[in-house]
Amino acid sequence: MRTRLRGLGVDAAQALTFHAAARRQLRYFWPQVVGDRPWELLENKFRYISQAANKAGLGTETELLRDLASEIEWSKASLVSPDDYPAVAARTQRDTPAPATQVAEVYRNYEKVKNAAQVLDFDDLLLHTTAVLEEHTVVAQEFRERYRCFVVDEYQDVTPLQQRLLDAWLGGRDDLTVVGDANQTIYSFGGASPRPLLEFTRRFPEATVVRLERDYRSTPEVVALANQVIGAARGRPAGSRLKLIGQRPSGPSPRFAEYDDETAEAAAVARRIRDLLDSGVAASEIAVLYRVNAQSEAYEQALAEVGIPYLVRGGERFFARAEVRQAMSALRMASTDAYTGELVTRVRSVLAKVGLTDQPPAGGAAKERWDALLSIVELAEELASTVDDADLPRFVAELEQRATAQHPPTVEGITLASLHAAKGLEWDAVFLVGLAEGTMPILHADGDDAAIEEERRLFYVGVTRAREHLSLSWALARTSGNRRNRRRSRFLYGLIPEDHPAARVARSQQPKQAGNKARCRVCGGPLLETLDIKLGRCSRCPSNVDEQLLEKLKSWRGERSRELKVPAFVVFTDATLVAIAEQRPTDDTALCAISGIGATKLERFGAEVLDVVRASVES
Repeated sequence: MRTRLRGLGVDAAQALTFHAAARRQLRYFWPQVVGDRPWELLENKFRYISQAANKAGLGTETELLRDLASEIEWSKASLVSPDDYPAVAARTQRDTPAPATQVAEVYRNYEKVKNAAQVLDFDDLLLHTTAVLEEHTVVAQEFRERYRCFVVDEYQDVTPLQQRLLDAWLGGRDDLTVVGDANQTIYSFGGASPRPLLEFTRRFPEATVVRLERDYRSTPEVVALANQVIGAARGRPAGSRLKLIGQRPSGPSPRFAEYDDETAEAAAVARRIRDLLDSGVAASEIAVLYRVNAQSEAYEQALAEVGIPYLVRGGERFFARAEVRQAMSALRMASTDAYTGELVTRVRSVLAKVGLTDQPPAGGAAKERWDALLSIVELAEELASTVDDADLPRFVAELEQRATAQHPPTVEGITLASLHAAKGLEWDAVFLVGLAEGTMPILHADGDDAAIEEERRLFYVGVTRAREHLSLSWALARTSGNRRNRRRSRFLYGLIPEDHPAARVARSQQPKQAGNKARCRVCGGPLLETLDIKLGRCSRCPSNVDEQLLEKLKSWRGERSRELKVPAFVVFTDATLVAIAEQRPTDDTALCAISGIGATKLERFGAEVLDVVRASVES
């Protein structure tokens, strides 16, 4: 964004994230409001969460601490205090990692130990900046005199806390432009909501609304597939019913592929990437996107085996890497010298002292360090091409600004990223991988209509990252030799051309929601309600549930949930257990035909469930 603004001759405009802007403002106003030294920013809150959990009588296992940290982050982003947390958690049906009262106690203890240490977490940047502007008239007046116009991108993902800070910045003014797409709301787990976007014209009735229906990013083929994906969504608000119209020349049709296992899928993707590279597509214009970070390992290995460089987005932050910190320190020192010269030449000279050579190393970690240093040189080239007389001090300031906003440069290599991390980015070629039930949509979303729809929007975001080449693939087993009992994602049904080899699947594997409407196994009537579809019968039709089997299934579920340290519904919902106890499946096919039992659950729990059913039937 800053590069585009510079190209338009708008050098003075700020282009920052909410957090980066708040951090800068808080640092500036802190002496005026507080008077002593600014508190340090906390990079990792786990130590304080651990202390807080221990005081509340909870364990300090890594997974529990991570879940507690997420709950605290959600609470602060949602403007929920520790005292209010239990009631809000109950009202919103939060899946809490511990009893809500204990989570609230951890939250309360965390704030105490953090304040005693005089440190701030990232959410505090927004909270404290908002408080300063709301409670100190002189500070607010100085700020509002300096900044008049505001533009907010990705407005569908603002949290209540970000909205409150934006209101404090505006101070009752309406010089505001927002850009957003409710179809791309994918951060509700973090407190984000499309409501401010959808209700914008109600709040600002004189606002001009521009519907951005023309898509200049992707080919008509990619756009058409994206429209199909989001067109199948249920419960879409009126303001989100937007059908995109592709403006680019026609391109290749999206590719679909099914593989026996994940290793074969990763190897095939690597081969296709090699073909794209050989055809002239730049490595930095290719991305492999997946639902969860754990899926990256297979693709890292497959790309490494064929010598294709890659970088994992969302891993170690670029500006936190040792070689980058060293390079920035060297550039900072050099910027104080009286020496002048052409910027790019000067940067290359400084970075040569910290490891930048004329030719890249053969590979491995040394090549990764070299690539990082070269990307800094490329940033200098970019600045020199857009700013006349750009010098080293100006370049150092640009790097500092990027580091504050965590905006890394482009490094030449294939991008591996989760779908969440890919938001806001785009590539010439995108591979959406691992599109199997239990992964897309994610396992814990099953049984929750709102969660499933957010997973669909996440899939839509992935599709719309591609400019020209789009490949979608899935595997029927995790590893070679395992049972091929996974099902492709429900989101793919209706997308794959009928004459495509991957379109031919067994009738028993068709999801209940796809193709023909699901029908009651008792009366044969259509099933429309979610619970009816899950049970496989109309609510008015009699249940033939085996109560003894149902109790055994619940007992088994309780044991497994305790072993896995997850809520019982994560294993199977009550409705799914009732459906099993009614239909009494005796093999994988019959079990998989029950709504709510995808390939991942079949692989993880299928054999155990069938054992429970068989034992009950035999007794």
